[in-house]
Amino acid sequence: MPTEACVGQASRGLIRVVPRSHSQRRESSHRRPRTSRNGTAARLRGLRSAVGVASDRRLLLALLRIRIQTKGLWTGPFSRSHPNLTIEVLNRSDLSEHVSVSDHWISGGPPGVWAREIAEYSDVRKVDSLAEVGGGCLYRITYSSPPIVYVYRMLGLPMQFPVRIQAGFLNWEVVARRSEFEEVLKHARKVNPDFQVVSIRDRPLRSHLPMLTDAQQQLLSQAMAAGYFAVPRGITLTDLARRLGRSKSGLSEAVAIIERKLLESALRPTSLTP
Repeated sequence: MPTEACVGQASRGLIRVVPRSHSQRRESSHRRPRTSRNGTAARLRGLRSAVGVASDRRLLLALLRIRIQTKGLWTGPFSRSHPNLTIEVLNRSDLSEHVSVSDHWISGGPPGVWAREIAEYSDVRKVDSLAEVGGGCLYRITYSSPPIVYVYRMLGLPMQFPVRIQAGFLNWEVVARRSEFEEVLKHARKVNPDFQVVSIRDRPLRSHLPMLTDAQQQLLSQAMAAGYFAVPRGITLTDLARRLGRSKSGLSEAVAIIERKLLESALRPTSLTP
């Protein structure tokens, strides 16, 4: 019960507590500022907003398993026709607004064994057999960009590679903020309403991806598309510099900076936050 303390007989160190009257309590309640409750509500709203901002600044890392559409993308029907094969999409680069080029590693078979069959699909523009690597073969395939490319382009997200495909299903790693992740899931539901979320976690925004500039990201994509990072290397530094219209020394330094950032990102210790 609220009380009012009065000091009496200080010399004896005694304190007498006198209860407030009903009229005093009523008068005190009338004088109490009405903004205290509103102020508390405002602070709670501010706290919820801050938590929302912090959550949106974290990256969600999810692995989705999706059945590929039978039309519009050659990897779906091809991998279903050969369920024992494994396909890994190693990179992707734009040749034009609606045309992509990627290096694909396909397990099994001698070099070029699948080139003719792949070239027969309607979305495939060109197939080049590059080299035999690790029990499979590298193919550089030019094809019509699938719808997911436009989703990532709209959101400004980098695609994660390699993308693994087998028996008509792809294992798709998504790295995005929460709002962007929801947009990606909307597309996944259209492609395959029964898609599976294999795993999902989150971590601080600055602890996962290397902070490449737009120019560095473009150079990395161009170098990968040209086969500079392929094993064995598909193009020399001199030829890549000539193709990109850059000096060999300048290109060498730019690639070294990109490689250092990628290495530092891979070796940087991170702690997952539930």
